[in-house]
Amino acid sequence: MAELLTPDLCVIGAGSGGIEAAAAAAAFDVSVVLVEKGSMGGSWLNTGTMPGTAFLAAARHARAIAHARRFGILAKPAIDFEMLRGHMESVKESLAPNVWKERVGGLGVRVIEGAARFKGRRSVAVGDAVEIKARRFIIATGSLPAVPSIAGLEELPHFNEDTIFDLTRCPRHLVVIGAGPTALELAQAFHSFGAKVTVLDQKQPLASEDPECASVVIHQFARDGIAVRGGVAVTRVEAVPSGICVFFSDGDRQERIEASDLLIATERRPNLDGLGLDRARIRHTKFGITVDHRLRTTNRRVYAIGDAVGGQHSTDLARHQASLVVRNALFRHPVRRNPALVPRVVRTDPELAQVGLTDAEARRTGRIRVLRWPFRENDRAQAEGEVRGHIKVMTDKRGKVLGATIVGPRAGELIAIWSLAVNQRLDIAALAGMPVPTSTFSEIGKSAAATYLSARGPSPWLLRIGALLRRFG
Repeated sequence: MAELLTPDLCVIGAGSGGIEAAAAAAAFDVSVVLVEKGSMGGSWLNTGTMPGTAFLAAARHARAIAHARRFGILAKPAIDFEMLRGHMESVKESLAPNVWKERVGGLGVRVIEGAARFKGRRSVAVGDAVEIKARRFIIATGSLPAVPSIAGLEELPHFNEDTIFDLTRCPRHLVVIGAGPTALELAQAFHSFGAKVTVLDQKQPLASEDPECASVVIHQFARDGIAVRGGVAVTRVEAVPSGICVFFSDGDRQERIEASDLLIATERRPNLDGLGLDRARIRHTKFGITVDHRLRTTNRRVYAIGDAVGGQHSTDLARHQASLVVRNALFRHPVRRNPALVPRVVRTDPELAQVGLTDAEARRTGRIRVLRWPFRENDRAQAEGEVRGHIKVMTDKRGKVLGATIVGPRAGELIAIWSLAVNQRLDIAALAGMPVPTSTFSEIGKSAAATYLSARGPSPWLLRIGALLRRFG
């Protein structure tokens, strides 16, 4: 007979978002059950974010060595892929204890290993051993790499975002199908390790980002010698003696490229297989689970977060949504999901970061101001030899910060203060008057903010008061 559990909350999926939701709920002395059919930590720890971060860090060091000549340092990087894989594994091992079953259990969460499936609107079974009837459920099952419809692909060995780090050698020539953030990050990293790289996509590169700022990244790829082809349709792939051959069309022109390896990094699909969503009367499509502004599904007892919902695939977004759902599900706190409030970063060189409204989105709201400042006007950027890029800050006519886009070195770090400004609805004057360390990249944001005040000029009333005070000595 199956063991019956009746917790306040059942979370399905122990990836980054699921663990965040379970731990947050348990901190309020709420009974929580967490179900995971695979490895604790999900793709965040095992195949995606953290291995990718370690891989990109190694690539950044390789580029630094390759470009060290401009500083008078003569060196040439030598890549040992076995040592690189060892670095990635050591990063995973150092972070794994944070998501071990025992540690999560120590937070007050009962962890059950197995595949969850809904039996009805209010119950979930885990195999034949456990049945869970919870007051609320959260689906946080993440996503899987999608396989595009390309003739010959199923018969041809290839890599995807989850398997690319299994490579034990540097490809001679890597073709990447896809030109989104992850695809371009991996393309540039492999090029830094010595591979020839070609990127193909039906869409334009970084199509969801600010076109002006995205062009800075794409131009850098061109300078590096990475071929990026947007607006092309891959029609078929086949094996050849040298490896693989990719056939694609660019308008009316048919072309082909031979390479040693193929990486598919187009899209991801929600991981919903086997959940029995129809039994729970949860509406869903191939793009994800349908949710309202509170992330509640068509079953009012069930919420869904992260990649299970579809849209932007982001660990940061999943964690943010986890906190929203816990507040609403447990305490009825009013929340409204807004992905724009969560910063996103394209970890290329240069980096591209965005929070809030983009330039185009802000213009649709009415009259705005766009404030800019280039990296080349920053003394630290000149000293580091990192002068590519700029910051764009969008404000309304009264100076409230609506959004910010940064393309340049350390953009992922620099976007944090603008995330605070957007989420707290700060006035640009607060950023213009903020003390920052001299000779740092953080001065770029302050300089952009100061252009709002300098363009507006001093207040006539302040000028009159100053003149009056001077008359009295």
